[in-house]
Amino acid sequence: MKFLILAALAAVAAADTQGYGAPPPRYGSSEEIAILRDERVIEDDGRYNFDMETANGIVFTEHGTPGEKGAVNSAGSFSYTAPDGTDVHLQFVADENGFQPQGAHLPVAPAFPHPIPQFVLDQIAFAAEEDARNAKRPSATYGAPQ
Repeated sequence: MKFLILAALAAVAAADTQGYGAPPPRYGSSEEIAILRDERVIEDDGRYNFDMETANGIVFTEHGTPGEKGAVNSAGSFSYTAPDGTDVHLQFVADENGFQPQGAHLPVAPAFPHPIPQFVLDQIAFAAEEDARNAKRPSATYGAPQ
């Protein structure tokens, strides 16, 4: 029995610790990028401003103000060059209405109203007729006592 416990402890000690270290760089590069500007102002009342720029063209700015019920309303923008060379610019607002990004690279929902297929219109009409029929006849199981 002691041998089994000793063998189990030895196996655990010799186990590979893969996965516990820092993740590898995203694009296979360990190049350090200089930070050209990093300005942060945080006020006691909850207002703040962040401005940051790196040597590889990343620019980030954000400001925030206290909102309703202890929330913080934020707005800002960031830009960078994607690995394929595309310039990415995004502006955002985050407030009681949620996160609202805007950028030319973001997908756009189809215009509404889009055409509704006939089978859907038929099903809607059928459901309306069924609701009208059910509203005319009294319920056999529910209702005011008589």
